[in-house]
Amino acid sequence: MYLLEHDAKELLAARGITVPAGVLIESAAAARTASLPAGPWVVKGQIAAGGRGKAGIILQATSIAELGASARHIIGAKVKGQRVAAARIEQQVSGASEAYVGFLLDAASGGVRVILSASGGMDIEQVPPERIYSAVAPPEVRSLVECVRQLAQNLSDEIAPAVSDAGKKLAIAFLELEAMLIEINPLFVYPDGRWVAGDAKIVTDDNALPRQTALEALVISRSAAYPDVARKNEHGFDYVVVDPEGEIGLLTTGAGLSMMLIDELHAAGLKPYNFLDIRTGGLRGETRRLTQVLKWIGEGQKVRVLLVNIFAGITDLGEFSRLLVEAIAAAPQLKVPVVARLVGNGLPAAREVLAAAGIALHTDLDEALAAVRAHLSQSRNGQD
Repeated sequence: MYLLEHDAKELLAARGITVPAGVLIESAAAARTASLPAGPWVVKGQIAAGGRGKAGIILQATSIAELGASARHIIGAKVKGQRVAAARIEQQVSGASEAYVGFLLDAASGGVRVILSASGGMDIEQVPPERIYSAVAPPEVRSLVECVRQLAQNLSDEIAPAVSDAGKKLAIAFLELEAMLIEINPLFVYPDGRWVAGDAKIVTDDNALPRQTALEALVISRSAAYPDVARKNEHGFDYVVVDPEGEIGLLTTGAGLSMMLIDELHAAGLKPYNFLDIRTGGLRGETRRLTQVLKWIGEGQKVRVLLVNIFAGITDLGEFSRLLVEAIAAAPQLKVPVVARLVGNGLPAAREVLAAAGIALHTDLDEALAAVRAHLSQSRNGQD
């Protein structure tokens, strides 16, 4: 889960990591009524993506009027395929240098990569490699703190103590949150040695959510900000809207196979609406999951056809097909043609069940995609 900056900073502040004072607003009008920190301010659009400054959704303000104008410009804007639904107004930092501190899970070694640099900010990608210091350490506090201390020796005496202190606290937070990434860019360092996390990027492991009570509470309380994780937390499987403008709803199982299908559709010039790993083994003879998925897909305003793509091993395709037909009847808001591509155990029974429901069954992906194209063409012609 890629945390929004405001939430990441709230979690870090609770662990004794200094961040600029700030508040979250969800409308431009709230800029006039929120309990603001002392100005001047920075208004920062909240989306799960980097490069927000260059995208024009991080703006400075020195008056309430400027705050309102900045909030109106940012909230509601569409950046990198995401709608900006909220902004963080925080106290502007001045008179400090900008450094960089990062912790990244290194899957190849099973350790944590620690990254430090005396240069940070919007142009971090332009920093020469020789000015970025990194090493991999075991995932334990003592080892990470020692790694930070050694890397900080490459920095100037003016900032090394502050970076070391920040790194120690961030290492503890990284392990406590079971994070996959924590990045502070910039880490502001004042001439007197004080430091403050100017920005915060945290990516956590969704599978650790049951152990992370604070993160789970965040997902529940701010489900609109984290819809994909909230759905998985409540329903126990993965469903992600990959393109709000997508025309093809997907009912699929197996994360790898689902991602491969999305790649195939993109390569064919088609627009999938969602990713899904329905986990057919979890259906247990009832339609709850299937019905819920069809209702979610039905929310896609541009969805014109449903593509069902299931490879069955233990799952019996005859039983799955019966459940699918029942779920379609229970989700009338999804009023689109259905194309089914099924392969595996119980195929003859599945063919019989789907034929009775007026749904053609394909075993070849190219044939299924041809049927999808035909339905898309008919739908577009009908609108014309």
